[in-house]
Amino acid sequence: MVKSAPPPIASRKPSKVEGIKENSNFLREPVATQILEDTTHFSEDAIQILKFHGSYQQDNRDNRVKGQEKDYQFMLRTKNPGGFVPPQLYLALDKLADEYGNHTLRATTRQGFQLHGILKKNLKTAIATIIKNLGSTLGACGDINRNVMAPPVPFKNRSDYQYAWEYAQNIADLLSPQTGAYYEIWLDGEKAISGEENPEVKAARQRNDNGTVIHDIEEPLYGTHYMPRKFKVCVTVPGDNSIDLYSQDLTLVVNTNNQGQLEGFNIFAGGGLGRTHNKEETFARLADPICYVAKEDIYDLVKAIVATQRDYGDRTDRRHARLKYLINDWGVDKFRAKVEEYFGKPVAPFQPLPEFKYQDFLGWYEQGDGKLFLGISVDNGRVKDEGSFQLKTALREIVEKFNLPIRLTPHHNVIFYDIEPDNKQAIQEILNLRGVVCDPNKIEPLVRYAMACPALPTCGLAITESERAIPGILEQIRTLLDKVGLQDERFVVRMTGCPNGCARPYMAELGFVGSAPESYQVWLGGSPDQTRLAQPYVERLHHNDLDSFLEPIFVYFKKSRKPGESFGDFCDRVGFDAIREFAAQYEPETASAITEDTQTQVTALVAKIITAPSRGRHRISIHDDVYNKLKETAGSQSKPMSELVNEALRIYLKMD
Repeated sequence: MVKSAPPPIASRKPSKVEGIKENSNFLREPVATQILEDTTHFSEDAIQILKFHGSYQQDNRDNRVKGQEKDYQFMLRTKNPGGFVPPQLYLALDKLADEYGNHTLRATTRQGFQLHGILKKNLKTAIATIIKNLGSTLGACGDINRNVMAPPVPFKNRSDYQYAWEYAQNIADLLSPQTGAYYEIWLDGEKAISGEENPEVKAARQRNDNGTVIHDIEEPLYGTHYMPRKFKVCVTVPGDNSIDLYSQDLTLVVNTNNQGQLEGFNIFAGGGLGRTHNKEETFARLADPICYVAKEDIYDLVKAIVATQRDYGDRTDRRHARLKYLINDWGVDKFRAKVEEYFGKPVAPFQPLPEFKYQDFLGWYEQGDGKLFLGISVDNGRVKDEGSFQLKTALREIVEKFNLPIRLTPHHNVIFYDIEPDNKQAIQEILNLRGVVCDPNKIEPLVRYAMACPALPTCGLAITESERAIPGILEQIRTLLDKVGLQDERFVVRMTGCPNGCARPYMAELGFVGSAPESYQVWLGGSPDQTRLAQPYVERLHHNDLDSFLEPIFVYFKKSRKPGESFGDFCDRVGFDAIREFAAQYEPETASAITEDTQTQVTALVAKIITAPSRGRHRISIHDDVYNKLKETAGSQSKPMSELVNEALRIYLKMD
């Protein structure tokens, strides 16, 4: 992949969005005026500023009718440093989803919640409700520091995890917009009640370190133009990569001494995954180790990095505006030197770190102080009720009854913590009654480690399906793995409906990136611990060709893997040339030794379905023509499709 830079910045004009930000009066206009207008949507200029307030204007493409106005609606995103959601806020969001949204909540891959389906006339009420219930949407979107991530696990006997939570909140406060626009527009100027700000954070924000602060304006750190593009930060502990640290603009890694006391932070910078198809100057990039900084200097160092990107990031081309491009163009040494100018002194060398691993923290755990926490897997982050599966109801009942705080995970799951041991059985009974599986060993492994973005029908950037497509894709993959004799295999699958990478597919072992309707670019070779970038293997694969595409790759994996080698590590080791050569010579009939006769295959598949349910619900893939006929027959006989399937299989398998 060619990673060529665009023409020199000095020869280009700032992008249109830069002018919109400059003329917004620090994020007030034209949102403040247009929110009062009796219309269904905002203007293009207002849409850009609305993002800073935590909302995207969307339209439901499923409801588009030619000649009629688009089905305008709004997505609201909350900003929850470290994924913290207090009980009061969760119940407010749950109620808003039913009153004004589409009756679901969507946990995001940056540890926040999204509400979908809100109409413009209800937008102010929704945001005001979130603010009044200890939440915020300010800075959840837009050219600004986004939600600061941290490992969600509540180990109370691990000081490093506690420091990660503390500094995620402090960095979020440090980089929070200072404009009064948010409360003026959504609360009519009423300042929300919040906790007392950390004095060190407040002092650091006001301190002018060699040009980090712009004097005498409402936004001393961001200025009139804010950042060139979004800026993503996380704080983690050595060895914990639950937050995909290499994909962030800025990562802080907590460093404690043998007594568990905080000493400083290792700093990574320059990660980012957004890219554009057929624009080779855009690319996914891993963060680089930059330096080490003592704890007393961390806020000044963060400001220095933000100021470097603020002043030198590309404001002429929004595709080339992230920090990763600045570091890629300059090199780490030049970037570090510029940061040191703003910092006012040399930085210390990066300190050694252990290998980073991924964990999802699902199931029941003791949290280190006698209390428990519970990690609940949420398919693609979608909190909903659907038939006998009533996750939304279950979570609401648990919060209402036990008043438990929540930490959202970077894998869009939910963790309840501070659970009294005496309440474990009652909570488990609620989950069982509502059809929610919380034993991670009973979750299909491919589903457990998969992620997908919302995509269609509401995301304006989506080229094709993602959240609605991935269940079927995972079923196809599992069926193929069973067919070639890899029944116990699992790996990280991620899917997005466009190349912007919200579900971080470029870090997956198998990544699908929307490239055309019903088609995907396929990426292979990422690490199971998300420490290595995948690479593009094929530019466009129609979903109907998935089986024939993946089967030879899986067969090669089975034949040539090393003991214990993961799928992503295998693809990275052998290389794409070897995979392509094997696939070109592969003939499906050569797999006869792997498979049995048709009836034996069916029997084995049925046995697997019976013994290995996914989230308590049995799943099997069928072809579209069979499904359509099944649906037609079920309708004519007034029977559920599942009943007809069971009858047919019993007859075929000669079961009583």
